[in-house]
Amino acid sequence: MNDKHARWLALYVLCLGDLMIVLDTNIVNVALPSIQADLGFSQTALAWVVNAYMLTFGGFLLLSGRLGDLFGNKRVFLGGVVSFTAASIACGLASSPLLLVLGRAVQGLGGAAVSAVALALITGLFTEPAERAKAMGFFGFVMSGGGAVGVLAGGVLTGLLNWHWIFLVNVPIGVGVWVAARRVLPADQVRVGGQRLDVPGAGLVTLSLMIAVYAVVGGNEAGWASSETLGLLAAAAALMVAFVVREARVEHPLVPLRLFKLRNVTISQVIGVLWAGAMFAWFFLSALYLQQVLGYGALEVGLAYLPACVVMAICSLRVSDRLVMRVGIRTPLAAGLGLVAASLALFAFAPVGGSYVVNVLPAMILLGLGAGIAFNPVLLAAMGDVEPHEAGLASGVVNTSFMMGGALGLAVLVAVSSWWTGTQPDPSSLESLNGGFQVAFAVGAVFAAAAAVIGGALLRPKPMAMPDLEVGDEVPVPSTESNGVVRGVKTMSLGPTFEIHGLAHTEVSDSGPGCGRPLSTAGPAPGSLSSSW
Repeated sequence: MNDKHARWLALYVLCLGDLMIVLDTNIVNVALPSIQADLGFSQTALAWVVNAYMLTFGGFLLLSGRLGDLFGNKRVFLGGVVSFTAASIACGLASSPLLLVLGRAVQGLGGAAVSAVALALITGLFTEPAERAKAMGFFGFVMSGGGAVGVLAGGVLTGLLNWHWIFLVNVPIGVGVWVAARRVLPADQVRVGGQRLDVPGAGLVTLSLMIAVYAVVGGNEAGWASSETLGLLAAAAALMVAFVVREARVEHPLVPLRLFKLRNVTISQVIGVLWAGAMFAWFFLSALYLQQVLGYGALEVGLAYLPACVVMAICSLRVSDRLVMRVGIRTPLAAGLGLVAASLALFAFAPVGGSYVVNVLPAMILLGLGAGIAFNPVLLAAMGDVEPHEAGLASGVVNTSFMMGGALGLAVLVAVSSWWTGTQPDPSSLESLNGGFQVAFAVGAVFAAAAAVIGGALLRPKPMAMPDLEVGDEVPVPSTESNGVVRGVKTMSLGPTFEIHGLAHTEVSDSGPGCGRPLSTAGPAPGSLSSSW
């Protein structure tokens, strides 16, 4: 797909499809009390409205990504949209707890398919550095801002209508995404010859992830030192070890282990786990603070997240890509995660009887700034070194790290909060409850700060290569005056020994800016254009 407008239309469709999935992760939380009252869930069974989705979603991300590589990312994406939309109808019309939980499990399967391949499709559509950075900014807002938008949408729909609409709202979106995706997404280009699915490996890793998710989400209730939790975690670890051993030996592994020899891929997963743990805790704990400490209703909680959503959108869509192309990946990533840590630290001082303007709004704005700036470079670092034919798998790995990090981080921080509250002289008091929230926010701030330090210190992003150019192709280059100041962009035709070094940002337009470092016409690589990070 070479037409620029077609590529961007395809991006919007992919982002809308993934937004539908990300929204569903958080949109349910605000509506849980209404669901419990209407369908008669017990307090223990109510958790399965969330857990059923997380089990299948987290368990099938890796498998879905690999299926995209083997059988076509577009095909997997469309199948995921159909499954998710059909399951949303079932959830919205559910008349019993069992039907709702089953529908949520199928939603998780469809969501895993969509999320696992969306990032791979985007990296395939956008190969030019500036365009890819801007596209990742859009997708980054969907992944980071979608959670906040989910809380907002859940509060509005539940407050103005009823809980059924948090599911039924997906139906027109899903139908529209399916119709548009069939038209605008490029046809699958699947490698042929010797490629086949490692079924035993798929079974091992999927079962391992599902057991791990189940152990984590139930750890606080069962007890982290209980035989049930420890046994489940041990079983998940044993299955994962068996999976790794198998992948090292089979001819066609589900997950080639060489992927984790790529430094930036591995470091990005560590960052993803820490950051997701902090972000999931922010969504969950801040909503509880607003509801249980400040006494907000569902609609008020949703609207409280609006400033964070707006700031996050502006930074993701207008700021992040420009920072990345100007100064590289590491600085925006570290700075953005540092702002996220500062936001959580502010929440750690939010008092009983606090006001929204003084104790909530500044932290919301800081988090919007940080998440909006940082998500783009994290995605670029995770996908930048991956071969195109393994982009689906890498996308699945990225999503798995975020999902597992979020589930584990949330479980740990909720456990910390409950522990602190339980050690107080009067655990039932509002002060004790809020004290537990404050400690959990502080631990979340440590997670985000650790991610900032690791990203800033250990990532080694390589220069983003421009598309291959032929001799005679016209390319935009900085137009400078005699003092070296960049005044605009002009096009030049590449000769047989022409090479351009040091362009940190090149816009293909009449007025786009270049970043001026000297041009060299004596390079040894004919027809190559690169940008230094």
